[in-house]
Amino acid sequence: MPPNLTGYYRFVSQENMDNYLRALDINVVLRKLVCLLKPDKEIIHTGDHMVIRTITSLRDYVMDFDLGVQFEEDLGPVDGRKCQTTVSWEGDQLVCEQLGEKKNRGWRHWLEGDQLHLRMTAEDEVCVQVFQKVK
Repeated sequence: MPPNLTGYYRFVSQENMDNYLRALDINVVLRKLVCLLKPDKEIIHTGDHMVIRTITSLRDYVMDFDLGVQFEEDLGPVDGRKCQTTVSWEGDQLVCEQLGEKKNRGWRHWLEGDQLHLRMTAEDEVCVQVFQKVK
């Protein structure tokens, strides 16, 4: 049975964010700004429904979805694109596939103890973030 990811998680670290954003064609000014942000994550996981909030001082991004059901995701706040998104479980990892203009776009969340890990991909770039559960 997959874990319940419900909780609030504080930013700990990230690797390769600038190259990941470059793969999404984000301009240099916005890339530099995003790389300075230390986002928090709030996840509400109820059965097959999830809400994932990425919280920053600049703006929040909310994903509200049912597991295994494809939906159109508006990534306008991120890179101005829309894509067809499906989020499902692969073992103990929550996996998101974002079909659209960019190849190999998506992410996966998993827990290691009380740390939430996030691996984001776009084209050939990978960014990894780690968050510490606080409640």
